[in-house]
Order: sequence, then structure tokens, then C-alpha cells
Amino acid sequence: MSDLAPLTYVWNGHRCAYDYRAETEADGGVPLLLIHPIGVGLSRHFWGRFCQQWRAAGYGQAIYNPDLLGCGESDMPRQPYTPADWANQLGYFLQTVVQQPVVILVQGALLPVALELLKSPEHRQQVRGLVMAGPPPWDLINQDWPRWKIQLFWRLFNSPLGGLFFRYARRRQFLQSFSVRQLFDQPESVDEAWLEMLRSGAPMASRHAVFSFLAGFWRQDYRDAIAALTQPSLVVMGEATTSISRSTEDQTGAGQRLIDYGQHFPDCQGITIPGRNVLPYESVEEFVDAIAPFIQQASSRPVQ
Repeated sequence: MSDLAPLTYVWNGHRCAYDYRAETEADGGVPLLLIHPIGVGLSRHFWGRFCQQWRAAGYGQAIYNPDLLGCGESDMPRQPYTPADWANQLGYFLQTVVQQPVVILVQGALLPVALELLKSPEHRQQVRGLVMAGPPPWDLINQDWPRWKIQLFWRLFNSPLGGLFFRYARRRQFLQSFSVRQLFDQPESVDEAWLEMLRSGAPMASRHAVFSFLAGFWRQDYRDAIAALTQPSLVVMGEATTSISRSTEDQTGAGQRLIDYGQHFPDCQGITIPGRNVLPYESVEEFVDAIAPFIQQASSRPVQ
């Protein structure tokens, strides 16, 4: 958990929280904008270890670490959340709070939020690079899920049955078991700090963001948006990466995902490091070392 009291801004009538970290006002370097994953108890605090390690490694640029609507200490209205909703929130954040170019770091299947943000020419002007930590298998972001299926899942989740499921899913035993089975390479890395972060970050009102993710609102065809990118990008995969999807065709390993992303993302680099699916937490030192050269290069590029 962060020891910082969050700063706030108002978007669409909702209070939104974020952390701002900078050593001095003259640190130099393009700031980082962090996009946290969605899941039971997850919020901007997911990036806490990364922020500490980034500073410990000697990098001083500002870090903007917002809570997406429905998560953390941002407001949690009862509604379905789409990648476009969260991208609009971040676009407003860029325009009104950050007000300068950034490099985006996005975890896992929240990649569609970054892609939605980069669809806007206005927002695209403020992004100099994109770092993807453990993005989903290519098949999950190159085809549309049927709208009827997504709406059906949302209605099921947004019901008393969904409430019962969320109460079960936020139990310590479930959180620990799921983390070991699906997220971490080393079971001992599922430590007390991780479990406490999830437990304390999972009030009942946060279930709507989680259920929006589980319903599949992010399952869209982003090939055109990807082909239109002008920013350089970096994919960082864990050597032991797996997919949490139950679909057999989605069980692609790190090597295949690097190939897929390298073939479809313009100006894309790829690298593997030890770890599985939550690299900025489980393998934080290796993750910082892997992305630092890319961020330094991206920071020196002119805005496209």
C-alpha cells in the first residue's frame, strides 16, 4: 500500500484519486503514466513496488499513478465500465492534471484502455511511448466478442448472485489460491503485502469494475487502432507467462506473444524476464532494468 494520501480531481461529476511522485520539480525526463490492472482488490497500489524500485534505481522523473473509476479511492458508481470509459477518464487526466507528454505503462489486459486513449489525435500527441507488461494473447484483442454475450454476462454479474460471488472471491483463501494458480511464478512471492493489498482494496462497491472486466467489455478488435500507432512500444513478458483464459487457443507462451505483438505493433520491441503474469510486482527489479533503456529512448523522441 502507498503511504501517500491520494490527490484528487473531478471527472464527469466523479471524484478520482491519483498519486503523484517526483523527487523535485526539475527532475527531467518524460513522466510515467501508470495504468493498473482490474481485479478483486486491485488499484493504483499495484504499482507501489515498481514506484519504489524505480526511485531506488536512480530514475527521477515524475510518476502519475491514477485509480481508474470504480477502483481504489476513486468513486465507484454502479455501472458497466468499458475501455473507452476509462480512456476518457485518463484523457481528461492528461489534459487537465498532467499537461505534458508521458510514457504509458499498462499492465495485462488493460492494454485496450491504452489503445482507446491512443485513438484520439489530441491524446496521442501527449504519448511518447507505450510499455506493455504481460499483455493478453493476441487472439483476445483482434476479434470482437458478441455484444449479446457481454451483456448477458454483465446482467448475471450485476445481480444478487454476482454479489455472492464477489464476497467469495475476496476471501483470503481464494485470493491466495488464485494468485498462486494464475498470477505468480513462485508461490512464495504471494506474500502478506500482496494479500493485504487485495483484501483492503475490495469493498463491495468495487465489484462493478471487476464484473465489467469479467463480462468482457474489453474484448474488441483493436487491429486498426494498433496499426495506426506511431509511438514506439515495448512488450515485456514473463518467462513463465500463462493466460487466465479458459479458451485453449489462448494458451500462448511468452515467445509466441512476442512474435505476435512484434508482427502487428509498429516500431515494437520485446523482451522476456523471470516471472509470470504480474511482473511489476513479482519481478520488480528485473522489470525496471528491462524497461529503463526504452523509456530513456522514448523520452528523447519528439511527439508524433
